[in-house]
Amino acid sequence: MTTASDAPATAASTSPLGQVPWGEVWGQDDAVAQLQAAASDPAQLAHAWLITGPPGSGRSTLAYAFAAALIAEPGDENAMRQVLAGTHPDLAALRTEGVIISIKDARALVERSYFAPSLGRYRVIVMEDADRMVERTSNVLLKALEEPPERTVWVLCAPSDADLLPTIRSRVRTLRLREPDVDDVARLIVQRTGVDPAIAEQSARLAQRHIGMAQRLATDEAARARRDETLRAVLRVRGVNDAVEVAARIVQLATDDAKSLTAERDDAERESLLRTLGIPAGAAVPPAVRGQLGALEEDQKRRATRSLRDGIDRVLTDLESMYRDTLMLQFGRADGLINRELSDELAALAAAWSPERTLTVLDQISVTRTNLEGNAAPALALESMLITVASGRTP
Repeated sequence: MTTASDAPATAASTSPLGQVPWGEVWGQDDAVAQLQAAASDPAQLAHAWLITGPPGSGRSTLAYAFAAALIAEPGDENAMRQVLAGTHPDLAALRTEGVIISIKDARALVERSYFAPSLGRYRVIVMEDADRMVERTSNVLLKALEEPPERTVWVLCAPSDADLLPTIRSRVRTLRLREPDVDDVARLIVQRTGVDPAIAEQSARLAQRHIGMAQRLATDEAARARRDETLRAVLRVRGVNDAVEVAARIVQLATDDAKSLTAERDDAERESLLRTLGIPAGAAVPPAVRGQLGALEEDQKRRATRSLRDGIDRVLTDLESMYRDTLMLQFGRADGLINRELSDELAALAAAWSPERTLTVLDQISVTRTNLEGNAAPALALESMLITVASGRTP
């Protein structure tokens, strides 16, 4: 197993920022150096890689940069940019728009892995959401990972190697990314967006160093307001009626958040498809092409479902941060709070609760996440969790 250094990332990164294909990779100098060496020396190149790191650490960005370095001849920036854009014929990539990766999609990816590269040095298969494979889907990959063609390289991405089956983990080389500091993420957000440094710091802290989420919070006041409303609503839960009401509100806020993320993209995709089919804006859709439009709408529905589930998962992450802050206060640690804006409310909660009760709530949040992964109804799962918040007891 190969592991990147655990030294803290710094804003003054020595990564070749601005250089193709590594220019968008930020704060992962050791990982970049290792993959650069592997791309240039066949003796250091494994046939399958697993890039792990917390959400927002840049797993996918690094995977595509690595793919570009593998496929293109050294110095061929046009080919590298084609890979980064996802249009090179020797790149096959999968990022599921659904809750899980389907066996059908995995089989299609495996089939493409056996094709010889047509233009580049290697054929590269990138699976961005390898943690979304169920066991049956994972088994589809095993043979391809065991006996890949000589010039095919797999690159899987997941939050941690524990998210994959041991049989998958044993067939890949793992590269762990490090997590940047809050101040580093804040500086990056300021550089990218020009927002006020105080808002950038707050967003990086509340996003728990997730770069993408931090950028969204920094540039979307409504998203910051929804997060604040959610946490304050949970703090007001005192009984079953409150639990039911707040659970419904959380689902509604997550739904609104998901719609804000997907609506513009959905409309653009629909307009693009109609334009490709030669149908003017506002014209009736001919019966002959309704199937294609229906297929697009089904894909968009699956994406909306995933976006909603991801939004609720993000709420659970935010709640974990709030009760983690509470636990720190209960043990006399007021430094390093994530939710500083709620420090007065959390101090009152820390005084009213015992550490055991806080731990019970944190455990129930984890149980809720597991239940949601098992397709439990979001409102019911959240109601059960909030009853534990109100009572200190598990259902």
